[in-house]
Amino acid sequence: MSTQSFGATGLIAFLEDLGIVTTTVQHPPLYTVEDSKALRGDLPGGHCKNLFLRNKKGQMWLVVCPEDRVLDMKDLGERIGAGRVSFGSPERLTTHLGVLPGAVTPFAVMNDADRLVRVVLDEALMAESLLNFHPLVNDQTTSITPGDLMKFLEAVDHRPVVLTLA
Repeated sequence: MSTQSFGATGLIAFLEDLGIVTTTVQHPPLYTVEDSKALRGDLPGGHCKNLFLRNKKGQMWLVVCPEDRVLDMKDLGERIGAGRVSFGSPERLTTHLGVLPGAVTPFAVMNDADRLVRVVLDEALMAESLLNFHPLVNDQTTSITPGDLMKFLEAVDHRPVVLTLA
């Protein structure tokens, strides 16, 4: 992987090169889970929220869980082995994952050439037949199978930790 930042078109081409079949739909920009619920229609599959976190040592995590999962930040920090965590700044997000707030997605780790962001997936996601994520922009949603998400993450050298976050 180079240090260039990939966009939605580059992501889809990368997925195709891996033999991963996805479906992408366009929609108005979505910034929150509430926006997504209101505007996504009947798009099948699991809908997720993606939390870009850091601890006081500057270590970073991308936590991906079902959209309605209620998380206690103190407990979450302990579960992922981070200690106390807080949300990463928009500047840190753009620097390390190449996306803007509202477009956070596990696909963004393809822009983390230095492999500084650890990926944590909620175990409940992996039971879904399809998962829905922004393809690096928040005016589209891409559906992918959990197995193909794992294939993608391994291809970009970001093997995730799968935990029960309930």
